[in-house]
Amino acid sequence: MEAPEVPLEQVQEHIEHHAHNSQEKWVSWVALSTAILAAFAAVAALLAGDHANEAMINQIKSSDKWSHYQSKSIKKLVLKSKLDLLAAQGREADGKDREKLAEYDKDQDEIQAEAKQEGEAAEEHLHKHVRMARGVTMFQIAITISAIAVLTKRHAFWFVGLAFGAAGVFFLLLGLLHHAA
Repeated sequence: MEAPEVPLEQVQEHIEHHAHNSQEKWVSWVALSTAILAAFAAVAALLAGDHANEAMINQIKSSDKWSHYQSKSIKKLVLKSKLDLLAAQGREADGKDREKLAEYDKDQDEIQAEAKQEGEAAEEHLHKHVRMARGVTMFQIAITISAIAVLTKRHAFWFVGLAFGAAGVFFLLLGLLHHAA
């Protein structure tokens, strides 16, 4: 999974340029708010990417554990077949073979628990990634709408942009608070 990109540097520069050339004070506030939103977007994008990477690593570990589980299962079935053949021939099985069969059962239970734990960790990181990515999206929309406000000289667009920025902060905090839990 790739980290969400924040390709809004040109938009930010455009707003700052307008802020320097404008006589209207509110344009400077738009520039300041978009700079703050861009910083939040960068943090959210970094965290989203980190959680995507962690999800992938945990999923790989889970898959490795399940493969190990399957190999133990195959070994157990081969040994069980040996014991069944010996019993069918009326021969006594070696005690070590029965101990090994019990060991395979125990190993499988442990490996299964580890595989499930890694899978759950992968899901958790994926959910955190999604929350952070939503935050990045909200910040990008907020910055874009703020640029529209400057270009059209309509304050209402800036307020809409700030609302999207607040939604971005909400998703960022949701991801951070869930991260701490």
